Amino acid sequence: MRRSAARAGGAVSYSGADAAASAPETDGELTGTQVAPVPAPPAPVQQPEPLRTEFAFQLPRGYVDEAGTVHRDGVMRLSTARDELVPLRDVRVQENPAFLSVVLLGRVITRLGTLPIVHDGIVENMFASDLAFLQDFYRQINAEGHTRAAVQCPHCSEPFEVELGGSRLGES
Repeated sequence: MRRSAARAGGAVSYSGADAAASAPETDGELTGTQVAPVPAPPAPVQQPEPLRTEFAFQLPRGYVDEAGTVHRDGVMRLSTARDELVPLRDVRVQENPAFLSVVLLGRVITRLGTLPIVHDGIVENMFASDLAFLQDFYRQINAEGHTRAAVQCPHCSEPFEVELGGSRLGES
């Protein structure tokens, strides 16, 4: 708060954040340089966006079950640290590290078509193109958008984005 006295009349004026609190009290009438306190408008409250943990997908070819039914629509959830650690204890993964993605996807796919349950045996019997699709999809949803980089064309200097190649599924 700053107070300044006028040279001629000795009147005191108030300025600053505490002007309303420090101003002399009156009987309700405003006189001279006194200003009525104006309440500040409330700051808009921004609701944080809820965390999205499940993501729908559609397989390029589809999983074919024993009855010949094709299942294409599914849901994958975000991976947890446990999802990435537990498969490392699996004997199949220890014998063949390429099996890691199959076990990991079997843990995070929560729905596939009308199948009652999804597990690594189902993922193991998918077409290679569907497995590749699911591996890329896993990377995209678990990287939280950090798989793209802004670059500039060396010839025309035009800016564009590229998809960065990730490591094998389950390896950070």
